[in-house]
Amino acid sequence: MKQPDAGTRQDLIEHRFHIAKEDLETAYLLFDAKQYRGANNRAYYSIYHTIDAVLSMDEIAFKRHKDTLAYFNKQYIATEIFPREMGRKIVKAEEIRHASDYDTFYIASKDITKQQIETAEQLLKLAKEYYYNNN
Repeated sequence: MKQPDAGTRQDLIEHRFHIAKEDLETAYLLFDAKQYRGANNRAYYSIYHTIDAVLSMDEIAFKRHKDTLAYFNKQYIATEIFPREMGRKIVKAEEIRHASDYDTFYIASKDITKQQIETAEQLLKLAKEYYYNNN
C-alpha cells in the first residue's frame, strides 16, 4: 500500500523543530518537579530532534543517534556553522542522558540538569536562526 504524501521538506523540518520544542517544554516540567533524570532525557531528545531538523534541511537522515551526532559534528560543528562549544555541550548531554537512563546508581543533579536544558534551549535557538537565515 502506498503511503500518502507526508508534506514538504519544510513541513518535516518544522515538525522536527516542534518535537524539539515539545521535548524542551517537557524537560522544564520535569525539572520543576525535581525529576532530574527524566528532565535530562527530554533535554537530550530536544537536542537530538533539533539536530535532526537541521540535517533535514540537507535531506540527510540516519537511523542511529551515533551517526546523526557524528555527521552533525563533522558538517556543522567542525566547520563552525554552529559554535565548537556547542559541540562539546552536545557530547556532554549525550553522556549525561546515557548515564541518567542506564547507569543504575547515577544521581542526576539539579545543576547538571539545568545545564542540559540550557544547552537544548540554546541549540534550538541557534538552529532556528540558521534555518530562517538560509530559507
